[in-house]
Amino acid sequence: MMTLTSAEIMSWVGSFVWPLFRIAALVAAAPVFGARTIPASVKVIFAVVFTLIIAPISPPVPVVDPLSGEAVLIVMNQILIGGAMGLALQLVFAMFIVGGQIIAFQMGLGFASMVDPSSGTQVPVVSQFYVIVLTLVFLALDGHLTFISVMAESFHTLPIGVNGLSNAGLWALVNWGGNMYAGAVQIALPAIASLLLINLAFGIVTRAAPQFNIFSIGFPVIMVAGFFIMLATLTAILPQIKLQVANAFALMRGLAGGF
Repeated sequence: MMTLTSAEIMSWVGSFVWPLFRIAALVAAAPVFGARTIPASVKVIFAVVFTLIIAPISPPVPVVDPLSGEAVLIVMNQILIGGAMGLALQLVFAMFIVGGQIIAFQMGLGFASMVDPSSGTQVPVVSQFYVIVLTLVFLALDGHLTFISVMAESFHTLPIGVNGLSNAGLWALVNWGGNMYAGAVQIALPAIASLLLINLAFGIVTRAAPQFNIFSIGFPVIMVAGFFIMLATLTAILPQIKLQVANAFALMRGLAGGF
């Protein structure tokens, strides 16, 4: 009859439980996989399946008493690592949501909002359009496969242990949050400049011809012009999506021991 010691049981359980905390936090914080439209039970299944695939090929985990302070520290570090990596990718989607909000306000569509399925918050329909485009491009670029690959690599570059995110990694994540706003302005800049010129032209016409009803003509013209500008700049946004997603994956690798 085969017998197992307590150390062997803790080692076997730990080899799956410790990675599960990191993977579950990463899946919950990341876009697409962690979208609110996906039921919590499906997210748990994702995390468990990824753990069963990744844990056997990961470096050995330390044998730690699950009731010790060291075990609590390991759990907290794994949740922090997974959450930070997921947040790095989530900020790319936030970048396009903010950019869409800026364009919507310039078009006069700030009042036209709907619930974003990925976050459960009210966002303008323009932002939702960009989120859909970003999601489709993300999947077309095999972003979901790269996501799983980066997840598996993180256990080799930053193995399970008491060591967590470095100060350089946290600072890089903060800077990435600042870059989100810069990227949002870059996305919305063509629409901002074009619609500003249109508004300026309407102002000149109104000044020259006071009988011109700016409210009945200007609003639909600006709205239609905004849609044409979005269509014209869509091809220029696709390379921007590819660049920002690549930068996010590079940051995720950096957070997992690259800094």
